[in-house]
Amino acid sequence: MGFARTCSVALVGVEGVVVEVQADLEPGVANFTLVGLPDKSLIESKDRVRAAVANSGAEWPQKKLTVGLSPASVPKSGSGFDLAVACAVLGAAERLDPRELTDLMMIGELGLDGRVRPVRGVLPAVLAAADAGYRQVVVPEQTVAEASLVPGMSVLGVRSLRQLIAVLSDEPVPEEDDPLEEGRPDPLLAGLVVPGTGIGAGLPPGDRTLDMSDVAGQHNARRALEVAAAGRHHIFFKGPPGAGKTMLAERLPGLLPPLSPNESLEVTAVHSVAGTLPPGQPLVARPPYCAPHHSATMASLVGGGTGLPRPGAVSLAHHGVLFVDEAAECSAKVLDALRQPLESGHVVVARAAGMMRMPARFLLALAANPCPCGRHGTSGGGCECRPSSIRRYQARLSGPLLDRVDLRIAVEPVARSELITLGRGAESTAEVADRVRAARERAAARFAGTPWQTNSEVPGHELRTRWQVHPGALAQAERDLECGLLTARGLDRVLRVAWTAADLAARDRPTTEDVNWALELRTGVRRGAVTTVAG
Repeated sequence: MGFARTCSVALVGVEGVVVEVQADLEPGVANFTLVGLPDKSLIESKDRVRAAVANSGAEWPQKKLTVGLSPASVPKSGSGFDLAVACAVLGAAERLDPRELTDLMMIGELGLDGRVRPVRGVLPAVLAAADAGYRQVVVPEQTVAEASLVPGMSVLGVRSLRQLIAVLSDEPVPEEDDPLEEGRPDPLLAGLVVPGTGIGAGLPPGDRTLDMSDVAGQHNARRALEVAAAGRHHIFFKGPPGAGKTMLAERLPGLLPPLSPNESLEVTAVHSVAGTLPPGQPLVARPPYCAPHHSATMASLVGGGTGLPRPGAVSLAHHGVLFVDEAAECSAKVLDALRQPLESGHVVVARAAGMMRMPARFLLALAANPCPCGRHGTSGGGCECRPSSIRRYQARLSGPLLDRVDLRIAVEPVARSELITLGRGAESTAEVADRVRAARERAAARFAGTPWQTNSEVPGHELRTRWQVHPGALAQAERDLECGLLTARGLDRVLRVAWTAADLAARDRPTTEDVNWALELRTGVRRGAVTTVAG
């Protein structure tokens, strides 16, 4: 009788659970039993592991073999357990020393020829192993850079099971053919991408950044976009087709500061699990940008799918921008599903196979036309929509959702003179991003010693009591609150926007001008105030 154990990780959403892989050999009819709530792809590992062991030059034990995945109550899916199962079986058969396997974490899929194939979710799996106290992990060679992002972990990258057996047995490590050296594509990388998602979905397109200098006119919208980036305020663009709503929203990620180290790890973990992390890009350093189509379903937006739920667009946009174009064409139920993650910064999805909690702290940008034809309210537009149609169209964006949006901008058609002077004096993305970075630094200094970093994160009670505005600056906001133009939540959001406007203008606290401009953006009622920012 032989027994050996090693460890791997089961992913539940973007969180990992350490799983002990146990192998037991007993005399009897040769049989292979796998227990511990495996899914279909994991049950099939029996055939993959048997062929991989045989093709790696090791002898498959002809005894009664039982492999258990503990804890048995946690559902386990995917092919990332293959490497651990194979080594546990070889340890029970005494081909490997069982003592060498006990404290070793193994993640990887096995091909029938014994090659180790990469799997998705290596980063969150290694993070879970590190949190559990493990310090050695074996991963496929292609994911070594991703696993090495976790500090304090000793990472061993292997190309085949044959190489791992040699390392654990202190034997000469055999060389394996590298298809990249021969100019052939590496088929192993296919396991890192979910079919249909597209490589890099939701991630910045390389080094190419859309520039603000391409935007003609739209001074109010540009200023609101700058405030949204500086304070992480949600923004809604409303205007006729062709006015530049999408153009403005696409330039919002370029204004955001680079991700912090912790934010980069969180974003990379989400995209690794989702299968959208491009090969060769182990760490996401820039804020992601996700723009789902207006026909997106509930599952694609908040997460879901068959079996265990997968991250949706709200999680792919974590610490970045989620842009919903043609928002009035979206399903009202789908849009209202954004309300909870907008408040909490995460989304909890429950399915029959289990419950998953995924991060979803994103900056929301909405864009919509004023009516079905898009010409309502424009000079000489010739809108022929019935008033009832206009009301129904605009009512598709519910009040509770818009109440969570700080900035509401009317984007007017661009004048001919502004189009002609395009590029003359228009600020670039780099210039605006510098001001945004300076404003965030002022806010971070003000919130030093607190759990908040940007104005949009501060609770309303704290904002009203700990940081005071100029005397009398809230007079108009208080009148709007009394007459019902503003809710209590709306007043808090007006204060947050006013603080961001003050930070951009390098003022120590908001003035009446800042508060009235924030009120104008919130209610759509002109107040006659034009706030300025430091140039």
